[in-house]
Amino acid sequence: MPYYQYLKAVLLILLMNPPAIAQNQPLTAAMRKRTIDSLVAKLEHHYVYSDVAKKMAKTIRDRVKAHAYDTISNGDVFAKNLTGDLHSVSQDGHLGVDYSATLIPHETPGEPPTQQVIDEFRKQGANANYGFRKVEILEGNIGYLKLNAFWTGDWIKETAAGAMAFLSNTDAIIIDLQDNHGFAPDGVLLMESYFFSDETHLTDQINNEDHTVRQYWTMPVVPGNKLVTKKLYILVSNHTFSAGEDFAYSMQAQKRATVIGQTTGGGAHGTRPYRLNEHFSASIPFSYSINPITQTDWEGKGVQPDIKALKEQALVQAQIAAIKTMLTEAGISNDRTKYLNDLLSKREKELIDIQTGGKK
Repeated sequence: MPYYQYLKAVLLILLMNPPAIAQNQPLTAAMRKRTIDSLVAKLEHHYVYSDVAKKMAKTIRDRVKAHAYDTISNGDVFAKNLTGDLHSVSQDGHLGVDYSATLIPHETPGEPPTQQVIDEFRKQGANANYGFRKVEILEGNIGYLKLNAFWTGDWIKETAAGAMAFLSNTDAIIIDLQDNHGFAPDGVLLMESYFFSDETHLTDQINNEDHTVRQYWTMPVVPGNKLVTKKLYILVSNHTFSAGEDFAYSMQAQKRATVIGQTTGGGAHGTRPYRLNEHFSASIPFSYSINPITQTDWEGKGVQPDIKALKEQALVQAQIAAIKTMLTEAGISNDRTKYLNDLLSKREKELIDIQTGGKK
């Protein structure tokens, strides 16, 4: 989808979920019917897999015939029930229905968001430092970056360049995505591009709405310098989702990184919000990804780590893996070897303490 349409979709998510200033009015039968009719129509028209869309539509209609929603008078409860029924068929974590006590604005097809709205949204990103939560140098000259979101690439380039410059003299880098729930694919692409010298084909996005294919290739030039020789370790958890998984999956498939942690959430579909009526909206996936190497994606399966570790153990496991790799490098001095072996013993003891709760 064109950039402004993507940005508008993201902004619309915020507009559809404003603070609940208004009172949650009791649902009427007419509102439930309008919501269901609009939801079914949009699923059948937009959902990424038409056969699954038909099954979901049938499930919702069957639930209506069974009077499953008749007694629900709370908007949030109604949205939760609809979402649960959709998930029972699709198992799609990006799909869902939301309720807003305040009025949801109408969409104007093809019209980009106003500059005021964009500026306000960008301010929110800046206040969160665009997801860059921590950057530091660990013992052993191992770089560490805690990245909790992938914001729009054009917005994060200065922050990304600063973080990458800080890590440029390390011997290995750990990128922590354990709390990364995703967001912008062009932000993923920018960060991936720091670790490839040549333009590399990472993934294809197949759009079910307009039947187009968008290829994602790494950028030949990034803000600052690339870090193509750095050993890379990526931490993931069962909370890592969407664009966070995209980064881990692509880097793993390219054998550019070692992934450590838990199986991730399994959300690979591109999604956007649709207004159902003045109080209900639905996030509906419209595209899927194909990796050129694996010829599939991580939807419903999650990214499978190379080294399995619980969340509280993953960082230590990554340091151990990095140190072991450093010890195999050619030309390492005797002093450096002794230092790394001592550090390895220290980290292995730390891992045992975490695993046993400090009990001997």
